[in-house]
Amino acid sequence: MDEGRTNIGGADKQLPVVIAGAGPTGLMCALALGKQGIPVIVLEAEGGLARDLRAGSFHPATLDMMEPYGITAQMDREGIRVRYWQIRDRGGELVAQFDLGLLQGETRHPYRLHLEQHRLTPIQLDLIRRDTQAEVHFGYAVTNVENRSDCVLVHLDGPDGPATIEASWLIGADGARSAVRKSLGIEFEGFTWPEQFLVVSTPYDFAEHGFAMNVYVADPVEWVALFKMPDCGPPGLWRIVFPTAERDDAAILSAENVERKMQGFIARRAAYEVRYKSVYRVHQRVCKTFRSGRVLLAGDAAHVNNPLGAFGLNSGIHDALSAAEKLGRVWRGEADDSLLDLYVRQRRTAAIEQVERMSIRNKRQLEERDPDVQRRRLQELVAIAEDPARARDHLLETSMITGLKQSAQVR
Repeated sequence: MDEGRTNIGGADKQLPVVIAGAGPTGLMCALALGKQGIPVIVLEAEGGLARDLRAGSFHPATLDMMEPYGITAQMDREGIRVRYWQIRDRGGELVAQFDLGLLQGETRHPYRLHLEQHRLTPIQLDLIRRDTQAEVHFGYAVTNVENRSDCVLVHLDGPDGPATIEASWLIGADGARSAVRKSLGIEFEGFTWPEQFLVVSTPYDFAEHGFAMNVYVADPVEWVALFKMPDCGPPGLWRIVFPTAERDDAAILSAENVERKMQGFIARRAAYEVRYKSVYRVHQRVCKTFRSGRVLLAGDAAHVNNPLGAFGLNSGIHDALSAAEKLGRVWRGEADDSLLDLYVRQRRTAAIEQVERMSIRNKRQLEERDPDVQRRRLQELVAIAEDPARARDHLLETSMITGLKQSAQVR
């Protein structure tokens, strides 16, 4: 080390791009930049890849975007293809069913793919190590950032104590509690929903009740969302999401409360087998800017939303590929760094006008308390689902295809 600077990455004359965070967004950035021959160092605070059981639904647009990197084909072998998704009422009655097959011709993957997030990141990491020279280091937490005119100093705490890396650019993909964002003092504007979300995984097969593998259940008191996940293989697990006004996590996660929630949804004589359960707070926030000097923010470090619609993980992948494409051009001298301001405009606009708007709309649609308003909204969904042209437009929007086209037009 020289004056506290670490020698991670060696003594290459070209300063590396440093990425904080080895989640799906950070690793996607690393793979996309590394495939361009750009030196990359990924720093992850944890000792290994995280096991996150919340996200795991991938939209057609995202599958298209990851396909050239060899990711989608591997995911497809392990995941569950979901062609149909449904809206139901709390009595279990089908309100509307949407067929993603209507997107044939608009996408190479006219389906959602369900695969746990923690099974995506090993695929990404293996491809990084196989196809690029990018380095991924676990147990290194970014603690502070200093922007300079010609570089950015990335301060970190690693196994050997504090150190600093001199980087050409830094991408903060270190999650909703981003140390990079906090270090730069960037405002994280928005709000926190009053209720928490309880997530329960069970092998009980809800398909017996006519449920598709992705279902949203509308109810003014307690809406429900269901997703069939592959787990370790057939028969897989159903992941059920409930809102809860409770504040005591232990009470929420108690066996009695979880069983009460499950029986209140679909009553059965036997108790439910519960494989996993967790509770978490839900936020709707977008950074005031996604760039500060030589630092870009992406994924949850830049924006977070409720999970209804499965936009968070997908939009993080979209951030990563947009940032990598533009930063690559800047790196090679094909464009000046103002191109990165276009990244900010496009992706922040997408976060606000598409991801935030649709996820908030979805939640409010499910929990609407006025019966007349709820009836009108559900009737409108029925009308959309029964009209192939309107259904196709709805699917283009909810599958994020329309949003990506709109983002590309932002200048």
